[in-house]
Amino acid sequence: MDIAALIAWVVTALGGFYMLGTWIQRGGIQQQQSGTSRLPAPVVFGHFALAAIGLVVWIIYVVADKSALAWTSFGLLLPVALLGFVMLARWIPVYRDRATAGTAPAAGMAPAAATAAGAEGVVPAERNFPLAVVLAHGLFAVVTLVLVLLTALGIGGS
Repeated sequence: MDIAALIAWVVTALGGFYMLGTWIQRGGIQQQQSGTSRLPAPVVFGHFALAAIGLVVWIIYVVADKSALAWTSFGLLLPVALLGFVMLARWIPVYRDRATAGTAPAAGMAPAAATAAGAEGVVPAERNFPLAVVLAHGLFAVVTLVLVLLTALGIGGS
């Protein structure tokens, strides 16, 4: 089960790397000053850093098979999950505004789209996250959390 958790964690990380790269490339860091991005940089980078540290600890656990490392990884995943839910809650309105903007009349921008785009017409960087990537990242994150917990509890062997 530890290898299954490792695979799920790596797949989750790939989706996270894609979204982080998209957010940075589309100006997410610069949008912090204007308030255009709804994702605070400390939350984004805290989520990334804790998840990366947890993954490294998990890899060491897989090699060393020390129970304390499994529990440490699980402990690191809890704030990672909390930060992930915070970002999801802040991303949902941006996604909804994108859907509303897509159905706006050709003559002008819908009020919701104008609000989401900000006063300067700048689109939040996180609006570029594909729904499939967000959903897959979340699904694999939940699977990872459950597998790490079950492994730390000694259920299913290691």
